[in-house]
Amino acid sequence: MREINVACVRDAVSEMCIRINHVLSEDMQCALKNAVACEKSELGKQILSQLEENLVVAEEEMIPICQDTGMAVIFMEIGQDVHFTDGNLEDAINEGVRKGYVEGFLRKSVVDDPLIRNNTKDNTPAVIHYSVVPGNKVKITISPKGFGSENMSRVFMLKPADGIEGVKNAILTAVKDAGPNACPPMVIGVGIGGTFEKCALMAKHVLTREAGKHSDIEYVKELETEMLKKINELGIGPAGLGGNVTALAVNIETYPTHIAGLPVAINICCHVNRHISREI
Repeated sequence: MREINVACVRDAVSEMCIRINHVLSEDMQCALKNAVACEKSELGKQILSQLEENLVVAEEEMIPICQDTGMAVIFMEIGQDVHFTDGNLEDAINEGVRKGYVEGFLRKSVVDDPLIRNNTKDNTPAVIHYSVVPGNKVKITISPKGFGSENMSRVFMLKPADGIEGVKNAILTAVKDAGPNACPPMVIGVGIGGTFEKCALMAKHVLTREAGKHSDIEYVKELETEMLKKINELGIGPAGLGGNVTALAVNIETYPTHIAGLPVAINICCHVNRHISREI
């Protein structure tokens, strides 16, 4: 049994929250660079170039990449041979978020109740998802999620008879309805299968997969490629002002489901698609 002091988790979460809000992950930097080369619209190319310039300024001057520094979504993969010491794990995670957002001077966007809506003033609590895995290590993945794109996300409870064409239609419908509101070019996370909540969780989690890396399942890989092509043919373009780069990536995750259902969730993220991982 390996012991890990929860202070290690707290400090890692704090550092990660600050870093990912100032420095875009390498895969997203590469995706934006490729988008500039692929965009045929002059206005679209200009917008993408400005986004790249924004990333340089953000990193050099330690200014947030986006003014919406998001609600912290955290995936904890915990080895079953790990024992946490000297405190409560969830408290430590939220303390890390608090430290990161307060000490990093990041915008605090979380309210304590969805209807009363008093700001918590430290961006806590985070949304935390736990999974237990083999081994004695802990992997922390943080994805600060802005709500311009989050608000454009959808869940479709399809019938099995709708099949793969129904899934394709659901994805395109969600993207078309989002239009410019999700700050394109977007990254599209799709969860297929499971239950109502499982497909939504998969759609969120798969956004943390490296942009440009495909599913290991052949038909899913083909679907990702096809949907990226079809989405980019919609003509929404960078900032919604037209062009052939509406999405940078389509990431799909699947799970077994019930004989009577075909749940599909589409979680849309803006062009920064912030995600960062650390292993303890």
